[in-house]
Formats: sequence, C-alpha cells, structure tokens
Amino acid sequence: MAELINLRQRRKAKARAEAEATAAQNRHLHGRTLAEKRAAKDDAARLEKHVEAHKREE
Repeated sequence: MAELINLRQRRKAKARAEAEATAAQNRHLHGRTLAEKRAAKDDAARLEKHVEAHKREE
C-alpha cells in the first residue's frame, strides 16, 4: 500500500525551503558589513590611483 502523506506539512516544508533559498541568496548579495564595503571601496580607489600614477604620457 502507498505511504500516506500530509499535504499541508509538505506544502509548509516546501515554503520553508524556498524561503531559506531566498534568504541565502540575499545574504550572499547584501551580506557585507559597512566596514567591509568601505574597505573594498578604499582598496579600489588605492588601486586606481596606483594604476593612474604609472601610466605613460604620450
């Protein structure tokens, strides 16, 4: 005989799994702290300044 399942529980489990997947994606996209964002911005500015200083004038 087939196994009985509770559709309400399955539906809630599916919704929880989808919510967790969305949360994981949002953590990946927006999960940096303000200090990490500032450090990355400062690094990018420092590297850009370094590259500009080493360009040849023609």
